Amino acid sequence: MSTSTTAAVNPVLRVAPAAPAEAAAYFRAALAFHADVSDVAAALSAGGDPGFVLLDSRSTAAWDQGHIPGALHLPTALIPEQAEHLLDRSVPVVTYCWGPGCNGATRAALALAELGFQVKEMLGGFEYWAREGFEYETWEGRESRAADPLTAPVEAADCGC
Repeated sequence: MSTSTTAAVNPVLRVAPAAPAEAAAYFRAALAFHADVSDVAAALSAGGDPGFVLLDSRSTAAWDQGHIPGALHLPTALIPEQAEHLLDRSVPVVTYCWGPGCNGATRAALALAELGFQVKEMLGGFEYWAREGFEYETWEGRESRAADPLTAPVEAADCGC
C-alpha cells in the first residue's frame, strides 16, 4: 500500500508529519515553555537553590486544599498588581494550577511574560504532583499519596525518559 493510500485511510497520517528539522524546532520550543512534574520535584529535592520560583496560581481555597511545599502562592488575578513586589525578573518562574484540564497556569504564565518575567508552565499541575506521589501541604500539614501506576513508575526512581 502506498503512503498516499495509507494516509487516506489512517487518521493519524491524514496530515503528514512535519519535516524532521521543523519537528526538532517545535519540540525544542515546547521544552522552553514547559517543565514536567518529575523534573520540578527533582530540582526542588536536590537541595539548595533550584534556580526558579514555583508559583501556584490558584485561589486561596485551592491553596489550602493542597499545594507544593516551597511554592509561592499568587493567584492569577493578583499577578498584575503583586508580581513585581514578590518576584525577581532575573529568576525564572514555573507556574502551576490544578491539572491538565485547567488553563490557569497558562493564563498565569502569560500574565507574567507580559510583565517581563521568564516563565515556564509545569505540565500536569497539582493533580499530577499528587498522583505521582510527591509530598504536598494542606492547611492540616504535609501529606502524600501512593504513586498512581498510570502516571508514575512505582518501582523506579524515574520513568527513564
